[in-house]
Amino acid sequence: MNRTAAPLRVGVVGLGFAGETHAKAYQKLPGVEVVAMAGLEEERLNQLTAELGIPNALRSWEELVALDDLDIVSVCTPNFLHEPIAVAALQRGRHVLCEKPLARSSAEAQKMVDAATKAGRVLMTAFNHRQRGDVQTLRRYIDAGSLGRVYHAKASWMRRRGIPGMGSWFTSKNMAGGGPLIDLGVHVLDMALYLLDEPDVLSVNAATYAELGPKGRGGRVDDNKMQVSSAYEVEDMASAFIRLRGGGTLLLEASWATHSSAGDDFGVTLYGSDGGAEIKVKNYNWEDTLRIFTDIAEVPAEVRPLVTRGEGHLAVVRHFIEVVRSGDWSAHVGQEGLLRTRVIDACYASATEAREVVLAAMS
Repeated sequence: MNRTAAPLRVGVVGLGFAGETHAKAYQKLPGVEVVAMAGLEEERLNQLTAELGIPNALRSWEELVALDDLDIVSVCTPNFLHEPIAVAALQRGRHVLCEKPLARSSAEAQKMVDAATKAGRVLMTAFNHRQRGDVQTLRRYIDAGSLGRVYHAKASWMRRRGIPGMGSWFTSKNMAGGGPLIDLGVHVLDMALYLLDEPDVLSVNAATYAELGPKGRGGRVDDNKMQVSSAYEVEDMASAFIRLRGGGTLLLEASWATHSSAGDDFGVTLYGSDGGAEIKVKNYNWEDTLRIFTDIAEVPAEVRPLVTRGEGHLAVVRHFIEVVRSGDWSAHVGQEGLLRTRVIDACYASATEAREVVLAAMS
């Protein structure tokens, strides 16, 4: 692992959108080689490795992790495989970039963080949406003090019809860990906490609903996920009220299916003592999504900054590689991903028990 002059050698586990995106991102960076991909779908595996010029096409993640002379493993699999793959890779001395959520539960995520700490290796969660141009622009406004003290925020990802795979691993509680809250909500939770500069989360009060999915309604028209004959075992909507240290609050909403005007829409709204802001993204658009609200000469004013698209996964992978190359790994052992899983865990516990859950009591 001390081959500083040699290219970093990467193995990617998973053949879906995330796996392909990770592989292509690595290939755009100098001094990085994707040397292996692993996945169960043989036709897709052969097609992807041929298209991307990746020499090793493997059917199991165990084979990939066991490869000699591997520096990095990207975990781009269903949620239930994140922890076993990451822990095995870390124990073999690999650095790990894992798709969100870090794990199905905070217990699994803690095992991953412990493995990274013990191995002295990097563990990072791929939160690609914080790399959007509008999020990065708003972060600069906040860092400049333009909003003052942000005391309340809203973060949501709402779909009209977007259950990602009826009967697939997505709708299996055991395989996925939950529904839209752990799938989409974790993205906008990350965006909000990132913009708020990582405040401590004190407690949550949440509710979950399964009104459409169990009736076979709300699925995506272009659904092509691998079927595992799972019943619909997860929520199709969730809402949570989150208390933050310092008196701030955050309202979190996530849905795969609602009778609403939503398409595939997400965003964050911030209310500050000196200004406010909102990011509204409809169907993954990136232009004209950011508004800043302030007063100019005591008159309410609205600013619409010009933003770039942002680099998404490429920025995530670039940052990950920079951290690996820096040699300063002790601060990058998956703590952000672990915090998000703790919040999601608390939300599910609150919804199940119909009460407020204090995070400190769950530690």
